[in-house]
Amino acid sequence: MMSVLRSYLLVIPLFAISTIFFGTISMLVSLFDATGNRQHRVARAWARSLLWAAGVEVEVSGVEKLHPGQSCVLASNHTSYMDTPVILASVPLQFRFFAKEPLFRIPFLGSHLRRAGHLPIVLGDARAGVKSMNEAARLIRDRHLAVLVFPEGGRSLDTLQPFREGAAYVAIRAGVPVYPVALTGVRHVLRMHNKVIRPGRVRIQIGDPVETSNLTIRDRAALNDALLRSIATITGEPLPGDQSAGG
Repeated sequence: MMSVLRSYLLVIPLFAISTIFFGTISMLVSLFDATGNRQHRVARAWARSLLWAAGVEVEVSGVEKLHPGQSCVLASNHTSYMDTPVILASVPLQFRFFAKEPLFRIPFLGSHLRRAGHLPIVLGDARAGVKSMNEAARLIRDRHLAVLVFPEGGRSLDTLQPFREGAAYVAIRAGVPVYPVALTGVRHVLRMHNKVIRPGRVRIQIGDPVETSNLTIRDRAALNDALLRSIATITGEPLPGDQSAGG
């Protein structure tokens, strides 16, 4: 009961205030910064304010494997709405996101997303989707971007879900390394389909990078499987469809 009261009377109002405040700053900053770097700094400050309000502590390991300014793909499991703030606040790397293409057609929001450097991806149309991923790969390569992707395509309730091949495809097309990023403990903070936000300790572990310079598109399934297995090993969760693991 105390967790419910704390969420509705304290944490959620603080989240709303922080989002409005930093969202306004981000919009203003975007008018003077076409690189998106300053917007990322604002987003990081926003994320840290959310973790502070929620009482969340983050333990990070493997950051020494990352290099400032590098182009790469970060492939993370997706367990909660809090995943993005946790990664934003804790991973010391300028990175961008994939966003659904229709968002880029919304007046003002679309231009803000583009100026922030986020990449549009088409869903529901295979041919257009491949074209958008090829364009995303080109932008990653040409602009030296790092991009965060959730290959599960949505938040998982209890265990890992099958990975879609988009992250592997884009990494191979761009010729950049892909890092498995494993999150644990975030479900405890905010479970799927739940509005109760609990304090707690979460962990981010960045795995060894997988180089893609010698891979072809035909290798995307194997790369996708390697990423899934790496994250499953770190989190201790069973692979999708493995009925013999995880109880």
